[in-house]
Amino acid sequence: MEGMSESPNVSTRPELSTTPEWEQRFRAPRVSLPDWAEDAPDRSLFVSNATGTYELYAWDRVSGRQRQVTDRPNGTTDGVLTPDGEAIWWFSDTDGDEFGVWMRQPFGGGEDEPVAPSLAPSYPAGLAIGRDGSAVIGRSTDEDGTTIHLVRKPGGGGGASESVETVEIYRHRESAGVGDLSHDGTLIALEHTEHGDAMHSALRVVRPDGSTVAELDDTEGGTKELGLAVLGFAPVAGDTRLLVGHQRRGRWEPMIWDPVAGTETALAVDLPGDVGAEWYPDGSALLIEHSFEARSELWRYEPGAPGPVRVETPAGTVSGATARPDGTVEYLWSSAAQPPVVRSTSGAVVLDPPGAKAPPSVPVEDVWVEGPGGRIHALVQKPAAGDGPFPTVFEIHGGPTWHDSDAFASGPAAWVDHGFAVVRVNYRGSTGYGRAWTDALKHRVGLIELEDIAAVRDWSVKSGLADPERLVLAGGSWGGYLTLLGLGTQPDAWALGLAAVPVADYVTAYHDEMEALKAMDRTLLGGTPEEVPERFEASSPLTYVDAVRAPVYISAGVNDPRCPIRQVENYVDRLAARGAVHEVYRYDAGHGSLVVEERIKQVRLELGFALKHLGGGDALGA
Repeated sequence: MEGMSESPNVSTRPELSTTPEWEQRFRAPRVSLPDWAEDAPDRSLFVSNATGTYELYAWDRVSGRQRQVTDRPNGTTDGVLTPDGEAIWWFSDTDGDEFGVWMRQPFGGGEDEPVAPSLAPSYPAGLAIGRDGSAVIGRSTDEDGTTIHLVRKPGGGGGASESVETVEIYRHRESAGVGDLSHDGTLIALEHTEHGDAMHSALRVVRPDGSTVAELDDTEGGTKELGLAVLGFAPVAGDTRLLVGHQRRGRWEPMIWDPVAGTETALAVDLPGDVGAEWYPDGSALLIEHSFEARSELWRYEPGAPGPVRVETPAGTVSGATARPDGTVEYLWSSAAQPPVVRSTSGAVVLDPPGAKAPPSVPVEDVWVEGPGGRIHALVQKPAAGDGPFPTVFEIHGGPTWHDSDAFASGPAAWVDHGFAVVRVNYRGSTGYGRAWTDALKHRVGLIELEDIAAVRDWSVKSGLADPERLVLAGGSWGGYLTLLGLGTQPDAWALGLAAVPVADYVTAYHDEMEALKAMDRTLLGGTPEEVPERFEASSPLTYVDAVRAPVYISAGVNDPRCPIRQVENYVDRLAARGAVHEVYRYDAGHGSLVVEERIKQVRLELGFALKHLGGGDALGA
């Protein structure tokens, strides 16, 4: 949730000026980029931590009224407006386990009710809501794989009641999901991986009865590693064009596919790095989001034009953007030094309420290091005082198909406040550096990323940035996995490890995790633990646990469906059996927490563990 700006309502929050700056950054109220109803653009929905827990808020832009929609102990972030703006659909799980049902609430407030009472709880696999009240709901379960359902009232119309008709229109064991629904509701775009490659989807457009209109598959039956992604149908009645992301030129970029006419239209958007896009509301142009070397920018492109036109934004990272009906663009922007804010190309700050703002941090420096698979990009932050060498935290991003960017992040800023340098590595597997860099992560999973991290670690010591006796390997999710794997395979390199919600025992994790992640693991490792046991063994932190010498701190959510708790306990038991120095913190949530004070507690525990075992750094209250 780092990419959020100041919140509209801070009246319920404690005074921030008396707390350390690192805590202020977490507590400072934020909002996400507001979404808006397609046919009622003055009605918006956003996420905010105004109450101390991330929840959904409705915003009537005409009256200025903002209303909290959800209020749950562990927070809520998944929600969408109906096209007419009359209702908000939100996903209800249990304590962050990501397993639940879609609920519906009137925009102006009222009782919540399930949108499809006949559908049992599941993991979500996409959602698209039609203008006639119908909807397409994607579901994923261990028992059924992926199923997709058309939900509507008999005879037309929509809503949520016992009279809702639910028809299954798709089923497959492999992962799939709902991409989009056309303006008139006659076409449904699906992403699927029936070919067995969970990293590279194919596309299928179907009618509401499930009959196929057209198929677009760049994998050639799974023999070719090229992916496709649904970016959205044209937002105009009668327009059957679908905006699609493809990798045919070695990176993500958009094209227009008309599944009814059977035509594909290439776009003259020749920008380096990955390129995404969405339609302007009238369908006349595309808003281009361009990501390159850990920074991003916006462009406007009219199909048929010789090239795109720059939409001016400050240097840094645009975490999301949307074109409004009046032609302006709203976007969520931040940099490593400056907290996020929702801006408009009109020059206005879209949401800038009264209340305490997050203190700034230090900017990042770009470092390029030669590695075994090519040049590695790393982002470095260091304390303003002193020249080093510093105690240094290698904060490893999750995903693995993600990347660190020049964006505001409270966690790294906290380490800098305490006298640590922070290095973030966009290892092989990261996005934003071309398809080959991302797809290099195969079979030697985890070990490939650690080779890149080791190359940057060596640079950090030789350059004088890092104290070789006080190197910390840290990360969450996939970053937590790499932390545990690195402590076991590179035991002499690291003085300390901090792993949040990690994969610790890969075989047990595979058997306990959600079905979509099983499909991803089969793609990454080339099969199941029973089919390729040697690969799972080579890539599992549990294999190397007896080699770990550094003190280890592990935090885990007891309801986590992505990195389940049982496999973490297996790893911890092995540490405990040989008396290894370690601490474990278990909390009642899923894959991370949406409660601000819980997140602060976790960072405080990590800081305390590091200062206890490493010494140096500034006082914990800094």
